[in-house]
Amino acid sequence: MSKICQITGKKAMGGNNVSHSKRRTKRTFDANLFVKKFYWPEEDTWVSLKVSAAGLRTINKIGIDAAIKRAAQKGYIFQ
Repeated sequence: MSKICQITGKKAMGGNNVSHSKRRTKRTFDANLFVKKFYWPEEDTWVSLKVSAAGLRTINKIGIDAAIKRAAQKGYIFQ
């Protein structure tokens, strides 16, 4: 599975490690992802999502139903 948040769409990005001598080597900055199970009362099921810390805050703020509908509308949830 890819390292993409299913709620916010955050994904890994590239950058450089910079040493003390300013030598640069490529690296990736991964999103802060968790695999969590949520109870979705509207569908009466448990849903397992790969979600970032910002995605958890979004779910806490607007609710799981609105967050899943928004993510599906933007194409972040793949089934």
